[in-house]
Amino acid sequence: MGFSCGIIGLPNVGKSTIFNALTAIGVPAEAFPFCTIEPNIGKVAVPDERLSALADRIKPGKVTPTVMEFVDIAGLVKGASKGEGLGNQFLGHIRNVTAVAMVVRCFHDPDVAHVSDTIDPAGDMDVVTLELILADLQSVDRKMDKQSRLAKVGDRDARQSLEILKEVKSHLEAGHPARNLNRELMNSKDVRELFLLTAKPLLVVLNVSETDLDADSDLAAAARLKAESEQLETVIISGKIEAEIMRLDAGEQEEYRMALGLEENSLSRLIHAGYRLLGLITFYTTVGTELRAWTIPARTPAVTAAGRIHTDMERGFIRAEVLHYVDFERFGSEIKARESGCLHVEGRDYIVRDGDIVRFKFNV
Repeated sequence: MGFSCGIIGLPNVGKSTIFNALTAIGVPAEAFPFCTIEPNIGKVAVPDERLSALADRIKPGKVTPTVMEFVDIAGLVKGASKGEGLGNQFLGHIRNVTAVAMVVRCFHDPDVAHVSDTIDPAGDMDVVTLELILADLQSVDRKMDKQSRLAKVGDRDARQSLEILKEVKSHLEAGHPARNLNRELMNSKDVRELFLLTAKPLLVVLNVSETDLDADSDLAAAARLKAESEQLETVIISGKIEAEIMRLDAGEQEEYRMALGLEENSLSRLIHAGYRLLGLITFYTTVGTELRAWTIPARTPAVTAAGRIHTDMERGFIRAEVLHYVDFERFGSEIKARESGCLHVEGRDYIVRDGDIVRFKFNV
């Protein structure tokens, strides 16, 4: 799987509409709060032009793209960390995803009520962030209570843990998300074991009206400014337009996007932003008649990438035969690229590059 992305935000900001457009599942997307009760989950193939180009040249019997999972999580409201709205059960759902996309409403629509009666993107972002921080503080307090009891009976590790947790608590109480902690604290065992909600990588999805795709409205500009001040990447999507596009057949979808000046669909934009956020890359394998894409973190060594496919390949790793996608594209086939000296043999410590076509040799 590529990664799982939880879609969060206040009620009626367009989360389920965007989820429907991305996954074409068709979950309810009504104009009233808490339409989404249980989290909806959709798995979609990651759009990949390189994979399609490889398939056109290689003609494999089977093509397997990497997959992304979207989780549509019910709307949070002010006081959610204390049980308001649908409460902490939905905060718990966020803990299970790799990254979080916060959908922010940047459009006016008299037919879609806002939970606070005022369209205020920056304020909405503050509400969601605060509720996640408050939930994290509860987690920290519980861990501190436990460590305090152990420290009182002379547990030295518990005392050290308490010092770390005090720093984390102070950081959160100042209104800062855990992802802004220094690297040493973020990598500490005490913090990692808490699975803090605000430690998750976050990007902001600006849900705009159909007239604001090519130019920021005042609402979108306010949200973007807020996101940039917190060093968060933004992605502009019109949930309404994407929902309309998904009702068309494939050919008509492309024509409609071109007419609107959209170079790529929302799914592609969101996935590309997510890959940048998480530092992910894609490599390819051809085993038997199957061409397959795999997602791994950047800077992954060849032996670990082999283990992504199968643990036996990591355990019995011998070497990796690597062809860069640009060389395959230049020569049009693996055979011609090999004849030109572009295919090279690498050891277990070779760092796999985005777009590498790899054949692993192993023995177990």
